Amino acid sequence: MALSPVATPTGPPLLPLDAPAIAAFADRLAGSLREGVRIRDEVLQTVLCVVLAGGHLLLEDRPGVGKTQLARSLAGAIGGRFSRVQATVDLLPADILGATVWHAGTETFAFHPGPVFANVVLVDELNRATPKTQSGLLEAMQERQVTVDGHTHPLERPFTVVATQNPTVGYDGTYVLPPAQLDRFLARVSLGYPSAEQEVALLRERPSANVRVAGSLDELIAAQAGTERIHAAEPLLAYVVALLHATRRHPLAATGASPRSGLGLLGAARARAALLGRDFVLPDDVQALAPAVLAHRIEPVAAAPPEAQDEVVADALREVPAR
Repeated sequence: MALSPVATPTGPPLLPLDAPAIAAFADRLAGSLREGVRIRDEVLQTVLCVVLAGGHLLLEDRPGVGKTQLARSLAGAIGGRFSRVQATVDLLPADILGATVWHAGTETFAFHPGPVFANVVLVDELNRATPKTQSGLLEAMQERQVTVDGHTHPLERPFTVVATQNPTVGYDGTYVLPPAQLDRFLARVSLGYPSAEQEVALLRERPSANVRVAGSLDELIAAQAGTERIHAAEPLLAYVVALLHATRRHPLAATGASPRSGLGLLGAARARAALLGRDFVLPDDVQALAPAVLAHRIEPVAAAPPEAQDEVVADALREVPAR
């Protein structure tokens, strides 16, 4: 049975929003997300930056802290279609992307879209899927399209993948995400446990399963377009590149941050500037998002300690002067 059509923008496209309008939209979006999940302010800001920059989000945390609810709330807040894929060892690429099916009645082949054809796609426990299945997401996450049986099918905008993975220590049946997969995620965050006050509020009243719609899909696309126009001066660009180079020469890094991560860091920094109502990027924006954007893209040397990725980014931020 084919999926229903993905939610798509309707009406004439909006002009790109300016920074104050983006900030107002993001504030409404944050309010809706808080209805659905208890989340720390700094993590919520990173999530909003990922959305405004048009990126994908990797949630790495233990079960039961609200990862699935965050993805579902995000789809509800933008009035988009939500789909969920539970990754298991027997999951196939076609289970995510879709397949071409023969219809005997019409004697024709028809493409049946998979759950990736949605505005917010949650891939739960991505590291339980085999490398072959993980690779099926690469084209969708980078080119916003999927190719099945030689035919290319574009994905609708906006499109965001939210993937989760639980800690792998002591867990059987998991596969380490390869660098090519990790590099597709704009940011990696951990929700962590809520504060005592938030947890009391959670026990008092469960978060809403259906959050308020904060804006239309058109408005989000206009906000994303406006985010791309936030000004980044030449010295700021040089600062981002210097950070990337610092990660590449760090003794704990076998492979440093990629050029794609530099584009992602700049996009996320533009989003943070817009969230704060500014039409220009500051080094503070880069520094605030560098750990979430860069750390998971760094491949540590074999003998590196578990916290090596974070240490590489922290050392780069200390080493490279911002001005």
